[in-house]
Amino acid sequence: MLSKLNLFFFLLFATVCGIVIAFVEPSPLLGKMDKLTSKHTELSNQMEKLEETSSETKKVLQEIRVAVDLEKKEIEEQQKMINNLVATSKNTTKTTGDVSDNLLTNMLGDPIGQTFGKNARIKVFSLKEAGYRGVMAKVRLHNPNAIKMVLADDKVYSNGETTSQSARRKGAILAINAGGFNTGKGKLSPLGVTVVDGQVKTFSDNPNLSFVGFDKNGHLTRGRVTSAADVKKKGIMQGASFLPVLLEGGKKKPIPSAWANKREPRTLIGNFENGDLLFIVIDGRNKDWSNGVTLEEAQRKLLEFKVRDAYNLDGGGSSAFYYNGKVMNQPSSGKERPVTTNLIIMP
Repeated sequence: MLSKLNLFFFLLFATVCGIVIAFVEPSPLLGKMDKLTSKHTELSNQMEKLEETSSETKKVLQEIRVAVDLEKKEIEEQQKMINNLVATSKNTTKTTGDVSDNLLTNMLGDPIGQTFGKNARIKVFSLKEAGYRGVMAKVRLHNPNAIKMVLADDKVYSNGETTSQSARRKGAILAINAGGFNTGKGKLSPLGVTVVDGQVKTFSDNPNLSFVGFDKNGHLTRGRVTSAADVKKKGIMQGASFLPVLLEGGKKKPIPSAWANKREPRTLIGNFENGDLLFIVIDGRNKDWSNGVTLEEAQRKLLEFKVRDAYNLDGGGSSAFYYNGKVMNQPSSGKERPVTTNLIIMP
């Protein structure tokens, strides 16, 4: 009887101890639940932060979009302004060109020849004044590469080449003689600086000579060229040398005393305010046709034509004007003289 009672109390004690231990020792399942709860809380916090960050990001993106739209609008307005300026400039250039065309027509009559080519628009006028006659071409370049300086036979030293020979050999529509030349050692060679297609063919830093050239845009340019590097720096593509400068910025330049008040055949080149070019050859030494012109007279006439810049090229027996297959002037010796450089316009 006692043994059964002891066994009962032992089992009861064991059960109580098990229950106590169950409550005192942490359950693995409860630990996992705690971890899950903690992770859920952390995830919730991260989601809240992400939502806050996403909201801020959206706000920043919206601000960027607004800024980009504003910048795009400004660029479009600037481009529109530039387009308007370009259009205005083109209209101004055309208007200026039309005015000079009308001026020449009013002064000289209708053109005696016209060319509307892909490279250039050319209008040729007959020049008749008291005491002299000549031929003149107003040229508007569409392609700056259409204007070329040509060496006789494409050589520095040669027997020379007439203006018409040079023009025909190159297939030019218009040509005039260009720079002066030396005659020593049985061959002809150009004076001063000569530039052909951006390459310096001759160089002489002679302060008494004027250099006349064309840059890569086909614009008439001048000034001292002190080195081959100068040519590249100034973007000069074609050029030759002679003297003197006649007009600069619409103002007369002093004529050297050795050249003053002398009536001779002349070859002149100039440009108008809009960049159009003017080629002039005036005959001389023929009293029944033309006595020639002084440089002072040439200056006055160029200003009447509203020419901005102008230069004297080689004249006398060298002066020749070729257009559309024939020589249009009357050279002083009765025929063309072989020269070393000619300025041509391709059709």
